[in-house]
Amino acid sequence: MEIAIKPARWKVFLAFSIIYLVWGSTFYAIRVGVSELPPFLFCAMRFLAAGLLVYLWAVAHGDRGPTARQWLSVFLLAFLIFVVDYGLLFWAEQRVPSGIAAVILATIPGFMALSEILILRTQRLTLRLGLALLSGIAGVVVLMSPSHLLGNLGGGAIDKAGAIALIIGAIGWSIASALSRKLMLPSSKVMSSGAQMLAGGIMLAAVAALRGEGRGLHLSSMSSSAWIALLYLVFAGSIAGFTAYVWLLHHESPTKVGTYAYVNPVVAVILGYWLGGEPLGLRTIAGGLFVLASVAAIASMRPKTKPVATEESE
Repeated sequence: MEIAIKPARWKVFLAFSIIYLVWGSTFYAIRVGVSELPPFLFCAMRFLAAGLLVYLWAVAHGDRGPTARQWLSVFLLAFLIFVVDYGLLFWAEQRVPSGIAAVILATIPGFMALSEILILRTQRLTLRLGLALLSGIAGVVVLMSPSHLLGNLGGGAIDKAGAIALIIGAIGWSIASALSRKLMLPSSKVMSSGAQMLAGGIMLAAVAALRGEGRGLHLSSMSSSAWIALLYLVFAGSIAGFTAYVWLLHHESPTKVGTYAYVNPVVAVILGYWLGGEPLGLRTIAGGLFVLASVAAIASMRPKTKPVATEESE
């Protein structure tokens, strides 16, 4: 029987820092990009570039490409993650402030917990987990509720179509995160990341083409801000962020990894306010406190697994 090797703490800390902070900042970068470019096309540009770079890097370092069966798994996960989640996120950010978009996606850990219970069966619904999820949901409710329900804590109404799209995206991401631990994928986490991003970029490009998003578009007309946003999303958000995420999924429970969706809104709201002039009031602060309480509770939970050995070096 193989003994699972627990990675060094500094590696886990670095990977969580990337998906917490870098991914939190990408929401504003997305909003900058979709203010000039069609959403699915901009999303396709991000993941085609990132996926191709990571895939070629993996091949150059001797990693084997996916088998035919692995490519089927790759495309299934890529559809759920990049077309359903990211595609709808880019589309929704034309209608919803970047900070609020991140807040709505804070429902991901809740859906992940349900996926662990129903798909992986590595988690069970305990009182502690239930309270943690309720705390996160309470934060989302506070941040999303119409102003007439919150009195002095209220704010502007949220676009319903955008909010629904984001919730559907959150469900797609959560299901993919659980399935990734059951499907046959390349053993190399770098190759797996590159293949999934590349497959996602191809499907997003097809969606953009079907929507006619490339008609009359000239990349030479893109501003420097849009190009900077694209480069940041490719190298920081995708290459560093998604690779760290895939690596974490194989070393930590999906529910614990999913706590990034509670931290991202805090980062996104602050950057949206500071750089984009998005509203920041008492409602945002109150919702953030609920979110952080949920993060602390879920991050401290242990999955229902056997003891593992400690990694000393790798």
